[in-house]
Amino acid sequence: GCPGDNDPIDVIELGTRQRPTGSITRVKIIGLIAMIDADETDWKVLTIALDDDRAPNIQDLSDLDAHMPGVTAALTHWLRYYKTAEGKDENKFGCGGKPQGAAFATRIVEETHEAWKKLLADRKSEGSLRRVGSSTIATV
Repeated sequence: GCPGDNDPIDVIELGTRQRPTGSITRVKIIGLIAMIDADETDWKVLTIALDDDRAPNIQDLSDLDAHMPGVTAALTHWLRYYKTAEGKDENKFGCGGKPQGAAFATRIVEETHEAWKKLLADRKSEGSLRRVGSSTIATV
């Protein structure tokens, strides 16, 4: 399997418009890359903005590769090597090293959302929640 790392998922929007970091954008899920970080899966959910001109034609990774040739391979390559600039090792990938399609990615997003809701529901018995940067951390 591909167990998660209990961190929030990362969403990568692959559309043609440049958006400000942290912007809130309606997207559709088209796939997922399971990057391994410290022996745990760091989910990278691949999306396209609903207002992107190509969005009506892209439903899954096969559509992405047909309408934006090479983008999945280029992104995977970048994710593999981007930490090497800091002197770290190459990243590895779960799920057999293959990006997964929209159905699998949607299940991961749903599971992560359920885990987040459980964290909120259990906060009184396990401690409190506090914000650190853009993350919510449970303290016990």
